Amino acid sequence: MNEQAWQNFINAVRPKLSATTKLTEREVLAPKTTMRVGGPARVYAEPAGETDLQVLLATAHARGLPVLMLGRGSNLLVPDSGVDGLVLNFAHPDWQKFELQSDGRIWAGAGLRLKNLCGLATKAGLVGFEFLEGIPASVGGALRMNAGAMGGWMFDVVDEVHLMTLTGEKRVLKRAAMHVDYRYCGELREAVALGAFLRSSAQADTQDIRRQIDVYQKKRLESQPREPSAGCIFKNPPNCSAGKLIDECGLKGERVGDAEVSPVHANFIVNRGAATCADIIALIRRVRARVKGARGVDLEPEVLLFGQNWKDLL
Repeated sequence: MNEQAWQNFINAVRPKLSATTKLTEREVLAPKTTMRVGGPARVYAEPAGETDLQVLLATAHARGLPVLMLGRGSNLLVPDSGVDGLVLNFAHPDWQKFELQSDGRIWAGAGLRLKNLCGLATKAGLVGFEFLEGIPASVGGALRMNAGAMGGWMFDVVDEVHLMTLTGEKRVLKRAAMHVDYRYCGELREAVALGAFLRSSAQADTQDIRRQIDVYQKKRLESQPREPSAGCIFKNPPNCSAGKLIDECGLKGERVGDAEVSPVHANFIVNRGAATCADIIALIRRVRARVKGARGVDLEPEVLLFGQNWKDLL
């Protein structure tokens, strides 16, 4: 997009936004991601509520400007050149609500961290959210990707999702009406999750729930690297583990610059300090080529390439 288009957008929305909505130009995104790489967003916004979000979405859509959501910044890579788009982040407290309902459900705002959701549900004696504790994501990102860990999936606990389309229209969908699969939610491809009503599977003593969380934490600490990463880089092929394939090809410790295939878990690429997105992409290509050559399997990235498509690079 040309510079004038972005200036016109900013001039159009700024007077309509509340004082607590953050709107900046060329905000560097690397510190907002778990991999700690990437350039700036052409325009970056932290809307203070649904009204401001609607203004941003509808105006961007009317002007043909691309919109991207940034949650906790996990499961994605930001290109070194940055993103020529409007990047939205639900960092404002209005998006981070956890509210127990009279019918036993939980309202979880899209900006609520999964770790906080798990902790608050545990205090309330609600079972079923323990697997979320170690996933570095927000509720909105977990819904969009149907995040999973320890045998559980985000949509296992979803009853109803509230979303806003890119034109600014609000919609409410029951779980049964949504199309979800492995790392996929069809209805959130072209929409933004506002939050969801979640349902617990049972009630239990807080200490009993805490013990299960401790088991998951121990397993995670033993099996996943602690260095900056974007989580699992590749999707698991049918009936197979991507990490196992990569490990069997002798790729643990493989490096391009400061990007390294983790010696702890082969499906993680970690940032050893000064990795660039270009380093990581080069390493992803190398890993894919080696696995394809040795095992005949085309590994597909699970991590998102923010603002770009993998098919244009692989």
